[in-house]
This record gives sequence, structure tokens and C-alpha cells, in this order.
Amino acid sequence: MATRVLRFIVMAFVWFLIVSVGLVIIYRFVPPPVTMTMLLDGNGITKDWTPLSRIDRNMVSAAIAAEDGKFCSHDGFDYQAIEKAMERNARGGRIRGGSTISQQTAKNVFLWQGGGYFRKGLEAWFTLLIESIWGKRRIMEVYLNVAETGIGTYGAEAGAQRYFRHSAARLTRNEAARIAAVLPLPKQRAAVSPSGFTRRYGNIIAGRIGAVRRDGLDACVYD
Repeated sequence: MATRVLRFIVMAFVWFLIVSVGLVIIYRFVPPPVTMTMLLDGNGITKDWTPLSRIDRNMVSAAIAAEDGKFCSHDGFDYQAIEKAMERNARGGRIRGGSTISQQTAKNVFLWQGGGYFRKGLEAWFTLLIESIWGKRRIMEVYLNVAETGIGTYGAEAGAQRYFRHSAARLTRNEAARIAAVLPLPKQRAAVSPSGFTRRYGNIIAGRIGAVRRDGLDACVYD
């Protein structure tokens, strides 16, 4: 019995490796058709896959400014941010994460929302895979197509159409910054006529876009 159980565990592990690596290789070239988050969204799905070449650089810079300033320099994990998040969470209050854009992409494409050590472990595995197989440009392209940008709205293109009635190819700095400000809580924030924290945060992101360009923090996406 023990041998049979061990054999099952080994085979399950081998199949997991084969399937996970296979999916990452496929999605290196093919747009992910749907994600678990989309399937579980009771508000429906509005999305429009758009190549990175047709997404304004302002959106890329805004995402980096808002979500992951070290995107081009880390290996998928910002260990300093993770340590700080753990220290804040240990003090209590609202749980905060230290996830990079790479980690968020891995979670959004291959896994489900919510915490737990098991899911975080899977997230780390898929993060390593996409960093190794996709590279930074593809990670950013997928991220900006699967990230939730509004209620039932996924991706920069769908977000731009929803809020500003034009394509993501010509987002201004302020428009891109407003979409980026929505990303952490897309069901509670809106990029049109934002107020309070969302408006202030959007203004901060818009100001940071210049620094992202000046310091080459988005250079890995365009090399």
C-alpha cells in the first residue's frame, strides 16, 4: 500500500511538472484564453487581448511606478518588499502583500485569488517559470492583458475603452496612472472622476512615470 501511494505521489508530481512547464511554454506564444479569476467573476468578462506594441508606454511605466519599481532588476521576487510586508502584517491590521508584477502575473494566469501557503508556493513556482521562459517583455504583455481593471473588466485595452472611450494605444500619463491606481482594488475604485485616495494615488503615479523613464526602470520591456 505504501509503495502504491508513493508511486501515485511521484507520478502526480511528474505530471504537474510536465503540465505546468507545458502551459508556460504555450503561453509564451499564445494569449491565455481565460483565467480562473475571470471564470469566477459573477460580473461577466470584458477583455480584448492587445499586443504590447499597441499599448502606450505610459501604461507600462504607470504599472511599474504603481506596482513594482524593481520590475527590471529583480528575478521575480522583491525580497526587501516581502520582508517589509511580513513586518507590517505581524503588527496586525490590513494584510499587505509584497508581490511583484511577475508574481501577480503568475497568480492571475495559472492560479486563483486568495492567500494560503499552498497557493503561494505554486505562485513561486510559476513565477520562476515565467521569469525563465517568458522574459520581462512577455510578462508585462500578459500582465497588462489579464489584470482586472474594473468590474468585469480585464486588461489595459478593455480598461481604456471602459473609462476613456479610446484604445490603450494612446493613453495619456494621467489616464494610465488612473488605471494603475485602480489595479489593487478594481471592484472598489474607478478611473473616471476618482475621489479621495484613488485620485491622490493616481496623481502620485502620474508624477512617478517621469522618474520611471528617466531612470530606465521600464527599459527591460523595450530592449
